[in-house]
Amino acid sequence: MPKASSKSKIQYLGTGRRKNAIARVRLLTGSGNIVINNKTLDEYFGVDTLKYIVKQPLVLTNTLDKVDVIVNVHGGGFTGQAGAIRHGISRALLEINNDHRASLKSAGFLTRDPRMKERKKYGLKKARKAPQFSKR
Repeated sequence: MPKASSKSKIQYLGTGRRKNAIARVRLLTGSGNIVINNKTLDEYFGVDTLKYIVKQPLVLTNTLDKVDVIVNVHGGGFTGQAGAIRHGISRALLEINNDHRASLKSAGFLTRDPRMKERKKYGLKKARKAPQFSKR
């Protein structure tokens, strides 16, 4: 459901998650600015691959220059945060126009990536790494 802010602009909300990263995304009608934690996309992500991941749903739905994206993201690393932002943008785009569902779903942007870090087991150094075996 669209939410009107104090500036009377309609904003669309979406929450994205990946690994330990959680992104709260707001889409506003605008010119294509992407702001992540009060920094531009280029300032926040140095790697071009991560910038590409963030823009994927906007490029797919041809809304890259029609909406402004404001993101608050925390937790995880840069790759997980980029995936969480992509997930949140995709969910928010559905609130704007539900016709995008088929293309976003087939691209896999609406599916929450279930892969998480495996827990460490006792007797091992990491989740699966065992101490070196010695017969004597």
